[in-house]
Amino acid sequence: MPLKKLILAFFGLLLVVIAVTCLTLPDVSDLKTNNPSSTALMRQRELEARAAGKRPRKTQIWVRYDTISNRLKSAVLIGEDDAFFQHQGYDLEQIKESFIKNWEKKGLVRGGSTITQQLAKNLYLSTSKNPLRKLMEFLIARRLEEELTKRRIFEIYLNVIEWGDGIYGVEAASQIYFKKSSSALTTGQALQLAAMIPNPRKMSPSHITRRLTYRANLILSRMLEYRHISEKDYHEALDELDQSAHLAASNGRK
Repeated sequence: MPLKKLILAFFGLLLVVIAVTCLTLPDVSDLKTNNPSSTALMRQRELEARAAGKRPRKTQIWVRYDTISNRLKSAVLIGEDDAFFQHQGYDLEQIKESFIKNWEKKGLVRGGSTITQQLAKNLYLSTSKNPLRKLMEFLIARRLEEELTKRRIFEIYLNVIEWGDGIYGVEAASQIYFKKSSSALTTGQALQLAAMIPNPRKMSPSHITRRLTYRANLILSRMLEYRHISEKDYHEALDELDQSAHLAASNGRK
């Protein structure tokens, strides 16, 4: 078959896939007023636990957006999607950087997903990185942006994302790791929670690693750069992170 016909056939098939995908997108309008009781990721983790012969665990405590620590919100935004309140569900600059990184590494090593895309994946999809799932994620994210306010999207995100084995949402994470409400988090504690989001099953405040400390310090530096915190708060949080890292190191030597 001539190259021109192959290209036309490819794009024709792509259009069909997109059309079928659009017809099967979930209705997200219910999320305007109702909190989701479960997510696709929660159900996936439950199946994984049962397949491994383990009892599924789930701890989640829903809290309102305005009761969550502002420092935690800032840390999450800077760590995951600092353009969240400006974009429409996707960030072209992040997509470009991810494409370059994946091309260099010859694989899918960076996702480049916005908070809205992460929420779409958590609510309705799986952790798979295949192209069709990424397309679904993109389209659902656009639908979320059309139906919900930015504040509502961020509120749901903070209440449903994974923060450890069977730990969902910031309130459960705050109480399990720090024995306090998410409204009372210190800057250092907020940084640790924000830093673990990319890999919550391997990083946590209970077992502080160099990677977690590095990410927390990086987010802290950006919070100062973007003037989310003062110089005084920056140095206090830096000392808090250093103390946590030293404590974790000394506990590891025992």
